[in-house]
Amino acid sequence: MKNLKKLVLLHSNDMHGDFLAEDLDNKLVGGVSLLSGYINKVREEEPNTLYCIAGDMFRGSIIDSEYRGMSTIEIMNMLSPDIVTLGNHETDYGITHLLFLEKCAKFPIINANLYISTNHAHLFNPYRVIEVDGMKILFIGILTQEVMAQTKNDGLVGTFVNVEEAAAEVERICNAHNAIDIDFTVLLTHIGFEEDKKLAAMIDPACGVDVIIGGHSHTFIKEPAKVNDILIVQAGTGTDQIGRFDIMVDTDRNCVDSYTWTPVPIDSQHCPRDESIEQLIGKFKSKTDEKYGRVITRFKRKLTHPKREQETELGAVLCDAMKDSLGTDIFLLGSGSMRTEELGPIVILQDLMTCFPYDDAVYLVKVTGAQFKEMIRYMVRDEVWEGKHNEFYQLSRGLHVVYDRKTHEFLAFDYDGRPMKDDQIFSLGLQNFHFNNMADSFHVNTEEIFANEKPRVIATSCFQIIEDYLSAHQHLDHQVGERLIIL
Repeated sequence: MKNLKKLVLLHSNDMHGDFLAEDLDNKLVGGVSLLSGYINKVREEEPNTLYCIAGDMFRGSIIDSEYRGMSTIEIMNMLSPDIVTLGNHETDYGITHLLFLEKCAKFPIINANLYISTNHAHLFNPYRVIEVDGMKILFIGILTQEVMAQTKNDGLVGTFVNVEEAAAEVERICNAHNAIDIDFTVLLTHIGFEEDKKLAAMIDPACGVDVIIGGHSHTFIKEPAKVNDILIVQAGTGTDQIGRFDIMVDTDRNCVDSYTWTPVPIDSQHCPRDESIEQLIGKFKSKTDEKYGRVITRFKRKLTHPKREQETELGAVLCDAMKDSLGTDIFLLGSGSMRTEELGPIVILQDLMTCFPYDDAVYLVKVTGAQFKEMIRYMVRDEVWEGKHNEFYQLSRGLHVVYDRKTHEFLAFDYDGRPMKDDQIFSLGLQNFHFNNMADSFHVNTEEIFANEKPRVIATSCFQIIEDYLSAHQHLDHQVGERLIIL
């Protein structure tokens, strides 16, 4: 006779400050009020319910950026997750500020990766055991290697670099807790769906990992993947849906006996509203509306940024704003710097801040034509088209690049209407984040590039440059298809 107990795991990831519901076809969709209503409803119906968040609560809304994540922590406190792991954007406001925010959180935050490099002391608890109906459930938090990019300004902070090291750490933690009879083990990760599969394949089955709840790649799935007998799930992005596992746990064999998994739409047809959380959000929103409600500019039409790995209307306009304002030959604007898929035609300040929340400095780097070509060649390598969430860039005015994926050759690489010469020197503008990560983002020898001329800071605020440029230019527009063509 099996000893079975039911466990319900609800999970979100990559919420990115998506606090407000949208009115679509006379139906409210998304937002933390409806999300909270659904979670509360399930908790009442199913006593053995745990709600997990797999990273990236921060960034993506003016409410989050205005209060540097403090508003998000207050809202999450009311949402009351049972366990949370860090995403790469949790480090955007700095490690010190993140540690302060953790003290404000009324829920546990776990991470097995981040440590102090001098003594290898963990910055956060690497795991947590939660007991539900007599079941002991072990949660372990694993963060994407991209956090290394965010922490390169802080030499005292380190993290694991790859999934092999993460798998070894998972095995170490699991081995240390076998003696307390763990009934169920969950990895809360923020490394992307494909990397989750790699991680699952490397984990020794003796560790007893049952489920990976992931984030980072914003993957919408119809059913869980299963690798090495480990179930892998993710719930897209934002608050438009939540993942739901209904699991029968065999507490004798400490494994999944049976399960169902469903992506649940968060809308007014499925979820009651939580008015108390609406009041809190309304307080933050009224302040940001008053402060950031002024009009900046009017585009000729609504400009879009539907996908990172391509030239986009909005990306080109903002990239040109940086190039024209700073007078560089070339500017590469990180596609991930734009957090919304469209902007305009009327652009108000808070919409611009939501779309482009980053306010880092700008570096001027001198590159040869040959070096720049290799940078772009790495940007368009095969891995990028496999959905691995690599860095990608918007190209500024004057560049015309045609790349053939089959032959891996450039059919054209022009600058100002002429083929780019290998020995020609160009001034290149890069945001601080991407300058600090040139070696990883472009796979280049930075010592060789810096030998051309010592890099220097030419602006302290990307956002101010873009705001001023848009304020001075009305009816901006861009038609894609000239700067970067992928065949």
